[in-house]
Amino acid sequence: MANFHQFSGFRSALGRVVITHSTYVDGLIPWLKALSHETEIQTITPAVISRVRGRSPELQLRVSTPITGGYKLVARKGTSAQEVFVVTSMSRPDLEQAVLHHRP
Repeated sequence: MANFHQFSGFRSALGRVVITHSTYVDGLIPWLKALSHETEIQTITPAVISRVRGRSPELQLRVSTPITGGYKLVARKGTSAQEVFVVTSMSRPDLEQAVLHHRP
């Protein structure tokens, strides 16, 4: 897992990735940094990380549920899952397409 000091303070020219935790699902931050370049994304905030049943051999990021002003995404890799909150004016299909487009 990546640590806080590797990614603290990152801001993109268009959106921003808010660093709030000391650990992240491996490979998540570079994907979020790339996604933050979308003009309709204002803020991306990684949140709670937890252990889950099952195993995802590679990093997955999917749009989960709508929230006020955007969407909750779920990142999974191995036995870890992490919530990611995205403040955006994009529609769900547009956000899903952007997530796939910016996959590292």
